[in-house]
Formats: sequence, structure tokens, C-alpha cells
Amino acid sequence: MAKTKTSYVCQSCGATHSRWEGKCADCDEWNTLVEEVHETVGPHSRASISNGTNAPIPITENQASPPKRISSGLLECDRVLGGGIVPGSLVLVGGDPGIGKSTLMLQLAHKVAAQEGPVLYISGEESFHQSQLRAQRLNTVHENVLMLTETNIETIKFQMKQGEFSCIIIDSIQSMYTPNLSSIPGSVGQVRECANECLRLAKGYHTPIFLVGHVTKDGNLAGPRVLEHLVDTVLYFEGDGKHTLRILRGVKNRFGSTNEIGVFEMTSKGLAEVANPSALFLDERPEDIPGSAVIPSIEGTRPLLVEVQALVTESHLASPRRTVTGVNPNRVSLILAVLEKRVGLGFSGMDVFVNVAGGVKLTEPAADLAIALALVSSLRDLPVEAGLAAFGEIGLAGEIRSVDRAGIRASEASKFGFKKCMLPSKCSVGDVESVKCNPVATIEEAIEQGISA
Repeated sequence: MAKTKTSYVCQSCGATHSRWEGKCADCDEWNTLVEEVHETVGPHSRASISNGTNAPIPITENQASPPKRISSGLLECDRVLGGGIVPGSLVLVGGDPGIGKSTLMLQLAHKVAAQEGPVLYISGEESFHQSQLRAQRLNTVHENVLMLTETNIETIKFQMKQGEFSCIIIDSIQSMYTPNLSSIPGSVGQVRECANECLRLAKGYHTPIFLVGHVTKDGNLAGPRVLEHLVDTVLYFEGDGKHTLRILRGVKNRFGSTNEIGVFEMTSKGLAEVANPSALFLDERPEDIPGSAVIPSIEGTRPLLVEVQALVTESHLASPRRTVTGVNPNRVSLILAVLEKRVGLGFSGMDVFVNVAGGVKLTEPAADLAIALALVSSLRDLPVEAGLAAFGEIGLAGEIRSVDRAGIRASEASKFGFKKCMLPSKCSVGDVESVKCNPVATIEEAIEQGISA
């Protein structure tokens, strides 16, 4: 006779408790424990992903070589993955609803199927005909793309035993369930167990598996945090649903660099790769308009020229507004404080709006100098000097601190016709043709040289 065991799992941190409590003792969140009933008929054994001997092996023995990667057929996707798909890897792709995750996966399946062989595409949220119509619209119909409408992870295991696949795509992990748990699909226990099973399948069959994941209203991947720890790679598909630009960002990668990005444009025929994103970001930039500055940013290994816009206007509110898009709001507050204290500019009675054009998110402190120039330019209603790109970190004392890969940034600026590049005085750029480097040590010096009188 089957035995049942009840446990309580925290939806916030994934911790398991033996009894229900109002507050989780691990993460201190209230009302997050959910009851789960487990049925057991005996010892629960799992397949091992170890060497099989369960004995430790010296790390110098049987030295492994770098894995031979599989091309996804999408250069922007290969860039984010670190050079291609690693056999046996488990990749999690997350993004807002309707952003294009399924479109990206279907295009990837078509490319891999044409080059490497059969691809198993498992849809737990759409019928076969829905997926077929999408493939016809995107022109990704191929005989090697095998569609399976299923949510039972045991059935997926059975299909993997029946044939060899070059790649497997599961859309989505929140729709999968295992009959070993009585909880509903999408619950913490089901997501965790199904992800664990996918990990064992990927390593055991040496087949790459892509998991499509939902995100919460806060923009985080739904389900327990252990989901992101389990997988080898985590990719976020970002973008504004009202615009066509889409950015694939790597935030975790055991086989390559993190914070790498791939740029796509959503069209009527699916996602089109953008080989030259700097030109796209600067295409609609107005010239000789106050409040606009350009930064040569570095995303992973890729240099990008991005426009930073600022609007400073007199406020009629008791508490002036601070609206920031594309950069850390706390960083903008720091820059405003430095400009007030060290330069003597008054922003306290002003509404301040800062935006990064094109939907790009800048996380590096090298954007500080361009943000400061855009703010001062808007405040004084004077444009930043024509043909100037700027980068550098601003310290609390008003000093301009050095940043890495200054030479790459200056070279990218020169490619797009920028004649001057303002940078920290401690940075060395080497020989960069057709661009004049303008080193600055303080924010006062940068404003004096960068804002046209």
C-alpha cells in the first residue's frame, strides 16, 4: 500500500519544512509555504550522472578537451552561448509573455534540424496544429523537426529512449509534471523535480536540452531559485512588446562569458539578426539637441554605441520626479548628488528623466560620464559637443575613474564617425586612428570641455 508524506515548500526560496508556518524560517517571507503530498511505494532511486563507479578520480586523469559545439544557425544566439550549443548542456530561456521565446526556439530548431539532424520540440502549452501554423508562418517547416504535445516528463523520457535527437526543446518547464508528485504542474515541487529529470536526461544522453521558462511580474524566472542553479546556462529574452528590438542576454554560462548579448529585430517573418546594433541604436539620434550623449558600452565582448537621453525641467510638484529607464536609478541619484555637491548645479527643484534609447539596459559604471553630460546638457539647454563619445566612472569626490577596454570603446566610436572620445585620464587606448582622445580627471573638467558654450 502506498504511503503518503506531507511537506511544506516555500514558493519564494524553495526551502522544505516539515510543518506549516506563517513565515518561512529561511527567507523570512510570510504566507509562502505550500503543502505538497508525496506518495512513496519504496525507496526512490534516481539515475546517477557521475562516472558510475562512485569513486573519486584524480583531476589530472583522462584530461578532457573542450567540447565540440553545435552551431544553432543563429550567429547572435551562438555569440551569447559562447560559440555554439554544448552537447549535454541544459539551457534555460526566460522572458516576458509574447516577447518571442517560442519564435526563437522554433527558428533555432529549424536551423539545427537542417544541419545536425532530428530535433524534438515538446510543446506543453500549444496544440500540434498551433505549432504547425506558427512554423508555416515563420517558414521553419522541416521534416527533421518533430513536434510532440506532451506535459508528462515520463513520456518525454520514453521518447528519448526511442530515438536519437541532436537537440530537445521543452516549451515550457512550468507546464511539465511528473506523476511521482501529486501537486499540480507549475508548483515549486513539480518544477524542481522536472528540471532535475531534464538535467539527468541531458547528461545521460549527451543531448542539449532547452527549457523555456516563464517570468514573474517582477521580471524574475518563475519557480524556485534552484531552477537557475541547476541549469548550465540562463538566457533572458528582453524587449519592449511595443518595439521590434529584442535582446538575448546571457546571465549565467558555465561554458562561456556572462553578460553577452545578441540583438534581434522582430519582423513579420520572425526574428531577424542585427549584425550591426550600434548603427541601429544611433539611427534616429537627433543632432545638436540638448540632453543627448553617446557612450561606447561593452556588453560581454561586444562594443556598442548607445545613446543616453536626459530631460531636466522645472518641477511643479512638492517632490520632483526621478524617472529612469535603462540604467540603475540609484546610479543616477549618485550622479545628481555629485553634480550638486562638486559642481554646484541645482537639480533639487527639477524633474529629471533619463532614458537609454533602443531598450538597452546599461549596467556598467562606465556609463556615468555620458549620463552626467546628458543631464548637464539638458539643464543648461546646450548640446554636447558634436562628434563626441564619452565613457568613465564618476566617483563621489567628482573624479573620473578608469574603466576597462578603453581601446575597444574608442575604436568602435571611430568606426561610426565620432571625432572625439572623452575618457578617464588614467585610461590607455593605444593607437586609434581617426579619433582624438580627450582625457579628463574630474567632472568639472569634463563638463567644461564637453558642453558647447
